[in-house]
Amino acid sequence: MALDQSFVGRTYPPTAPYEVGREKIREFAEAVGDANPAYIDREAAAALGHADVIAPPTFVFAITFKAAGEVVQDPQLGLDYSRVVHGDQKFAYRRPVRAGDRLTVTSTIESIKSLAGNDVLDIRGEVYDEAGEHVVTAWTKLVARAAEEA
Repeated sequence: MALDQSFVGRTYPPTAPYEVGREKIREFAEAVGDANPAYIDREAAAALGHADVIAPPTFVFAITFKAAGEVVQDPQLGLDYSRVVHGDQKFAYRRPVRAGDRLTVTSTIESIKSLAGNDVLDIRGEVYDEAGEHVVTAWTKLVARAAEEA
């Protein structure tokens, strides 16, 4: 069954703040194999003009994808998550994510499309720090595969 188009434009409440830690940044950089010293060394980050270590660009995915979970789990939307695959991800940064940031995410459904029986859901996550500064926008595309016919 196709998802309800009336959900396009629906915005969900901001998440609780997520505090970005140096160790989480280091672990993430190591996991993705990015040896940029600005991700693990405060002095290297300071040489680039940052007050503390910064996170790799895809670090924010974990925060925004968790926030998109509120959309996905909305029972009124009716999305069958067991049929969902991650279709795409993109980011537009105002500034890097830094250790010590306390970030919140507000998710909005940007579009719902039906393609070949599959539902394609685009979710925009707006990420702000505790001072209200916009840090990054993340777009997540989810594809709910069509149910197999019996």
